[in-house]
Amino acid sequence: MRKIILSLAVSLDGYIAKPDGDVAWLKKVPNPDKLDYGFSEFYRTIDTTIMGNNTYKEILGFNIPFPFQDRQNFVISRAALPDAAFVHFTSDVDHLVKDLKSKKGKDIWLIGGGQINTLFLNKGFIDELLIRIVPVVIGAGLPLFANKPGETLFELIRTETFSTGVTQLTYRPLINT
Repeated sequence: MRKIILSLAVSLDGYIAKPDGDVAWLKKVPNPDKLDYGFSEFYRTIDTTIMGNNTYKEILGFNIPFPFQDRQNFVISRAALPDAAFVHFTSDVDHLVKDLKSKKGKDIWLIGGGQINTLFLNKGFIDELLIRIVPVVIGAGLPLFANKPGETLFELIRTETFSTGVTQLTYRPLINT
């Protein structure tokens, strides 16, 4: 069965972005070998992305072509929005997850942000966490999980460290309490 994998980077102090959504801090860690931290390998394992509307708007604000044109993409939004190039909008998370999981395909990348991460966590929809901890403290920002995440126990299934100081942790949820 397809897995929903929440995969993203966090600062040492647990933020996925600065308060204004800025993620430039991700590139502050020297990376002379141009490591992609396994992203290319991960990207080959997915054929679908899910993200919140704020994350979608941040991506559009990068002033580059939409980066996931070769995947099926869903944006969770409270407002009914018409589909856009490469993106389908929905507010019905339960139906979306049920539909995607019932179809054959590769895994599904939950890109975030914090509100969507919490929604999926609290509904028990996250099958795996793939978290890259970047050795930067940004002081304030958008948390990995926002708006009252439910207590959830995870099992560590893999750890990988890189010469840049980035650590990648892979977890599987055990119990929702």
